Amino acid sequence: MQSRESTKSQSVRLLQQLLLQGKYVFDKQDAIAVAVSENIPINQLNKILSNLAKRRQISRLRRGLYVIHTLLAEEMNSHPFIIATHLIQPSAISHWSALQHHGLTEQIPQCVTASTTRKVITPSMRKKQSATLKEKHAWKINGIRFEYINVLGKNFFGIEKIWLDEHSQVSVTDKERTLLDVFISPKMFGGMGEALGLLENVVTNINIQKLVDYALRYGKKSVIKRLGWSLEYFGVEEHILKPLLEASIHYYCRLDPTKKAVGHCDKRWMIQNNLMDVEK
Repeated sequence: MQSRESTKSQSVRLLQQLLLQGKYVFDKQDAIAVAVSENIPINQLNKILSNLAKRRQISRLRRGLYVIHTLLAEEMNSHPFIIATHLIQPSAISHWSALQHHGLTEQIPQCVTASTTRKVITPSMRKKQSATLKEKHAWKINGIRFEYINVLGKNFFGIEKIWLDEHSQVSVTDKERTLLDVFISPKMFGGMGEALGLLENVVTNINIQKLVDYALRYGKKSVIKRLGWSLEYFGVEEHILKPLLEASIHYYCRLDPTKKAVGHCDKRWMIQNNLMDVEK
């Protein structure tokens, strides 16, 4: 039977090697690989992980997935991205979190947001009182909410890799895809008034051609027309917007899908301007 000191020494070696490999978030297979290289008995691994959790040196994110506590100390401004993209795979930091990462908003997100093609089942969904919850289902870890937005596999694009430190690389939607998401789901960002404000601030600092291509690839006609109208409103040249303008549609789309169908109808873009404070 192993002594307490021996178990503690194995715990230290396990954590040290995981940190040296940049495995701030690790799964059982990562721990097994380190145990083999460090001659730590595999049959002791569950006990070691349990003791590390009791000593608050690691936290269990979900079954078989752990985070080392140094990650949860003073570096929460960036490292929650690592937790988010490991918690659900595949996933990419997106929406509000990506807006802030790219400097497209000064607002501080209330949670970490990420997109995924997987169906997400959070612990709150399994609780009996989940049907009465007023807020969206999310993972809650050390007081931080992690929300996931489901996307179709064909729409999981516009993603780049970024380095958070010398060991940690995560996926994030790029500037143009992040901005497109604002036009796909304006309600999530406070409506089209907010979306137009965001676009006005960044229209000269983004790759408009890439944004147009992304909208066409996404393929939803209302998004194409809404974005095209908005880009033209802020002075983007017609030859760039031509593919958006030529996209065939046989009904008027509301500029703000969250508001009533009232206001001037722009036949050229097939857009109904239902924002009273926006005149063309």
